[in-house]
Amino acid sequence: MHERERHRIILSAVQEKSVVTIQDISELTEASEATIRRDIAALHVQGKIRRVRGGAEAVHPPQLGNLAGRPFRVSESVNIDKKRAVARAAVDLCEAGDAIIINGGTTTFQMVHYMAGHRMQVMTNSFAIAEHLVKHSKNTVTVPGGAIYREQSLILSPFDNDAIRNFYARRMFIGAQGVGPLGIMEADALIIQSEQKLMHQADELVVMVDSSKFNRRSSLILCALDRVSAIITDDGITDEAARMVENAGVRLVVASPVAQLAKEDSSSVARGAAEVWTSNLNGRKVT
Repeated sequence: MHERERHRIILSAVQEKSVVTIQDISELTEASEATIRRDIAALHVQGKIRRVRGGAEAVHPPQLGNLAGRPFRVSESVNIDKKRAVARAAVDLCEAGDAIIINGGTTTFQMVHYMAGHRMQVMTNSFAIAEHLVKHSKNTVTVPGGAIYREQSLILSPFDNDAIRNFYARRMFIGAQGVGPLGIMEADALIIQSEQKLMHQADELVVMVDSSKFNRRSSLILCALDRVSAIITDDGITDEAARMVENAGVRLVVASPVAQLAKEDSSSVARGAAEVWTSNLNGRKVT
């Protein structure tokens, strides 16, 4: 990742969370901790942040508390090629006229780029997803009532009368902070509350995560793996993680970022040859 992009991520992170650690930024940028220390030192000299022990803090900390988890602007460009491949595979599961729910997140947001030609009924608690679909697609968009959390671009409400219970969907698409043997993990209780309400309104639950999420853990469990119909990830998934998903009886769809790039940049013939790998309990196969 270029230095300018790392600096942008660091500045966005401290604006949203006040204080960020070197380890957090290293994970976000996939750069070494030594590189991040140099970046923080440079930004400190420029007066854009304050260098503190083990990390950095904002010069003017935000006054309001935020949801746990990474802000939308910070995570949006991380593993973007993998997220787009996963999103394309997710949209390929949809058919014209489907009613679907898309939970807010930077991976699920990438679905909007492949939905322009669709005409579906979409409910989303993502302000960013709703705005993009209204402007750039023919899909019908419904949002629940609630407060807008700018950092995560989410619309959340603790109340039951927020329009969610009046919407029925064939599938719900969600991202996650982590995936492990105990289930799908999230970082904030309010986010889990919103997701669980949405899950009750869908027949199938499709989890969209890049392969790094199989190595991450959180203190909060959204649901067990047996509640999940399918997990879509990229081809960086380890054999161990794939076996975990398959042993739980969950359909595993593995999308190749290289194949996705071919789909976007080459002719229709080349796009037709791009690979999407699907596996189930009987083993992986090309479809």
